[in-house]
Amino acid sequence: MTEMVRKSSGDEILNHWVLAVSCILLIISGYGFLFQTEAIGSLFGGFNTMKTVHNWVGVVFILSLLFSMRHSFKDALEYDEDDRQWFKVAGGYLSHKVKVPPMGKYNPGQKLYYLAILGAGIAIALSGFAIWLVQGNQTLILISHLVHNVSFCIFIIAVPVHIYLSTLANPGTFQIMVNGTLPLEVAKKRYPKWMKAAGKM
Repeated sequence: MTEMVRKSSGDEILNHWVLAVSCILLIISGYGFLFQTEAIGSLFGGFNTMKTVHNWVGVVFILSLLFSMRHSFKDALEYDEDDRQWFKVAGGYLSHKVKVPPMGKYNPGQKLYYLAILGAGIAIALSGFAIWLVQGNQTLILISHLVHNVSFCIFIIAVPVHIYLSTLANPGTFQIMVNGTLPLEVAKKRYPKWMKAAGKM
């Protein structure tokens, strides 16, 4: 029987799903607003209903994003020489001939992705709340729309790339989001420094 290693806790898995579903709903509805797409509006029962859904799903999203800091923020701020070497070879994604340095629990690409989503998520939430709740300050509303739209562009680029890298590009990775585990041999290959620290190497 294959020995499994736990990489994500139960609450981390649940929060990841809440974050993912709320993010996708916000991207779809946000796209509908940005381009006034009638087909998307009708999916939500009209633009007025979609606005209500968008606003409250946004509340769920930012709470989930802030909760994720409990699991990911500290790791995302820690880099060492192996991480710097990882950047030099682009993690091995551009060529299978390069030697990829040993990684810890998260590679630097994952760390930077998380920080980008965290920063853009906070920016899109604050600007969204301003658009939703602030009345009468035209300058603030204009700035908020600009910040909201720029942050939205970051999401529509970063999220599909993340989904691809977590599924097709790295088979078996999606399993972590389902049950939080992966085979020990796979963990040793992908995260040797993490496994060594855990006493499994």
